[in-house]
Parts: sequence; C-alpha cells; structure tokens
Amino acid sequence: MTLRKFAGLGALLSIVMPSLALAADEVAAPVLNSGDTAWMMTSTALVLFMTIPGLALFYGGMVRSKNILSVMMQCFAITGLISVLWVIYGYSIAFDTTGMEQGVVNFNSFFGGMGKAFLAGITPASLTGPAALFPEAVFVTFQMTFAIITPALIVGAFAERMKFSAMLVFMGIWFTLVYAPIAHMVWSGNGGLMWDWGVLDFAGGTVVHINAGVAGLVACLVLGKRKGFPTTPMAPHNLGYTLMGAAMLWVGWFGFNAGSAAAANGTAGMAMLVTQIATAAAALGWMFAEWLTHGKPSALGIASGVVAGLVAITPAAGTVGPMGALVIGLAAGVVCFFCATTLKRKLGYDDSLDAFGVHGIGGILGAILTGVFAAPSLGGFGTVTDIAAQVWIQCKGVGFTVIYTAIATYIILKVLDAVMGLRINEEEEAVGIDLALHNERGYNL
Repeated sequence: MTLRKFAGLGALLSIVMPSLALAADEVAAPVLNSGDTAWMMTSTALVLFMTIPGLALFYGGMVRSKNILSVMMQCFAITGLISVLWVIYGYSIAFDTTGMEQGVVNFNSFFGGMGKAFLAGITPASLTGPAALFPEAVFVTFQMTFAIITPALIVGAFAERMKFSAMLVFMGIWFTLVYAPIAHMVWSGNGGLMWDWGVLDFAGGTVVHINAGVAGLVACLVLGKRKGFPTTPMAPHNLGYTLMGAAMLWVGWFGFNAGSAAAANGTAGMAMLVTQIATAAAALGWMFAEWLTHGKPSALGIASGVVAGLVAITPAAGTVGPMGALVIGLAAGVVCFFCATTLKRKLGYDDSLDAFGVHGIGGILGAILTGVFAAPSLGGFGTVTDIAAQVWIQCKGVGFTVIYTAIATYIILKVLDAVMGLRINEEEEAVGIDLALHNERGYNL
C-alpha cells in the first residue's frame, strides 16, 4: 500500500508540477503598468506641444512680420521630416544596443546598430521601462518628440535668411550624423561613450540644448549676418505670440523633464517641482539683470529668462533638490542674459533669436552645475560623492559635445553650400521669406 501511495503521489506530482511551473512563469511574465503608461503618453503629448505650437509661436513672434510664416513652416516641416526619419532609422541609431559592452569603446559606443530600423520587432505587446513597464511604442514616440524639437531649436539662430530647401536637407543630415549619435552616446546604456563616462543628463541638457545651441552658432556664422544687421532695427513684430509660446514651453516642459523619469514615481514628482523652481528663478534673474542694466524690464526678457531656466534645469531635473534648482535657475537667468546681449554684441555674430545664447549657454551651465548639486551633501538625490570628480566628468561631456557638434555641423553646412547654396538672395531677403519662398503673407490687411 505504501508503495502504491508513493506511486500515486508521484503521478499526481507529475501532473501538478508542470501546472505550478506554468503558473510561476505566468507570475514572472512582464506586466504593463497602466499608470506609468498613462503618464508617458501624457508626457509625449506635452513635449510635442512644445514644438507645435509652442516653439513655432515663440520664434514666430520674434522675427519681422514678413518672415513669421517661414519660421512656423520650418517648425512644422521639421516635425514631419524627423518623425519619418526617426521610425526609419533614427530610433535604431539612438537606442539599438547591439555590439555594446560596458567599458569597451568601439563603433557601437558612438553609433547604434540597425536592429530596430523601421521599428523592427516592435508590437503592441512590446514593453520597456526601467522599473514598471509601458509599451515600447510609447517610448519610441516620446523620444521622437525630443528628436523633433532639437533641430527645430536651431532654426532660431539662422532665422530670416536660410533657403527652405537647404534647411530641410541640412536638418535631415544633421539629425542623422549629430543628434542620433549624441543621444546614443549619452542615453543608450552600458557601452555608450558618455554613459560609461558617467555623464549626468537626465532629460537632454547635452543631447538637446548644447547640441542645438552649438549647431545654431555654427550655422549663423556660416550663413553670415542678416542684411542690415546690426544697424537696421529688427524688432520682434508680435511679442504677444512670443509670450504665449514661452508659456506653452513652460507647461510642456513638465512632460520633457518629469516624463524623463519614464515612470509616474517620486523622481518624476521631484523633477516637476525643481523644473518649476528653476524656471521661476531664471525668469526673475533675467528680469532683474535687465532692469538693472537697461533701466526697464521687458516682456521679451522675462520670456527669454523662462526658457533659460527650463534649459538649465533639464540635465539636472532627476538628481538635484529644490535649493539646487533655485541656484541653477537664478544663475541661468543672469548668465544667459549677459551672453545673449553683451557677449553677442561684443563678438558681433547674428544669432537671430538667441538659440546659442539661451540654449547653448544655458545647457552648458546646467550640465556643469548638475555635477555640483546632484550631490546629497548639497541637497541632491544623485549618487555623487566627489563633486570635483563629477564636475570634471560633466565638463568632459560638454567639451566632447561642443567639439563634435561644431565640427560635424560646419562640414555639413559647407558641403551643402557648395552643392545647393544655403542662403536666400538679397531680393528675397528684402521681400521676406514668406512671400519669396512660400507665396504667402502672415497678415493680409
């Protein structure tokens, strides 16, 4: 009887154990987190809102009335172009980790593979995320919106003088050779060049703002000054649009920074708080610096200060605390004010809408100060124990990005200038790009 009982028990176990194993597999299977998914979808919409209509209005109001449609048209065209290139190969270049190994520098440390080209393998069931999971399709779209706004920021540096056709070709090549590789080096994970260095860039101070700001500076130098600059008055034609655009950027930036936590968690909540603090401090910093220097505070000044604060807190949003954000924001407002006014006049370059003065300088300042205020000893939430060492790492990341972006952008522009020409002619510039290139007017009275 005993042997029969054991035999029966064995038979029972042979039936039950596979079921238990299957149940264990089912428990271990990845499960989508609906809360994180909802937050990431919301963040994605907010970041797209930053470009269209936010940046389009912000830039559109600052140019002369004869060029307002050209700037808005460029923002919309870039949105379409980069969206398509992103799904064909951009996402793969930025986030395919094939061939990468931590501590090993090879080609894939700089440039992602093509394993995800045309979004191969991504289905409705594909999940991603650092902790709780959400659809990879949402992550693809979220990162797409970052890829869209970065080249759109460059438009502010060469506004009112670049051919639309040349702009489209330039943006396509620049996205391929500059944006996507820099994003890969910083964000792709173990084996990425700047990731392995330990560069802290939570939401794009290096990838987005230094990248775009430096490219903008190179572009305005290669194209040359607008006809009549700086002697002819070129005042913004509608600061109401600019203020509305700045407000949209401020709101949308919560998706930019808090969304970069890739989860609806405490890091996202703190990123939202420090974004608000830094932006407010920068707006006041620019306003009071201008007030003391020029005698009156201006609407354009406070709008520019808002963007400077948003830029500077971007790399730090996931690691700094409230007081660190206050210092970063205040510093950004004051430093960017002097760079966009005094420094620009002294050096004489025609950065039409201060893409370098705000995004380039703000991004550099924010990236370096991240190394300081991410330290827990200064109220941060990072793992920085040696501030000097982390600041050096941040400076390495800034220096590499500045050099790589400047050289690559210069080469792309010079080749395109030789092949198809970059700049509109003097007659077209006098008439305005709206009418000369698009056969439209922003205002028909």
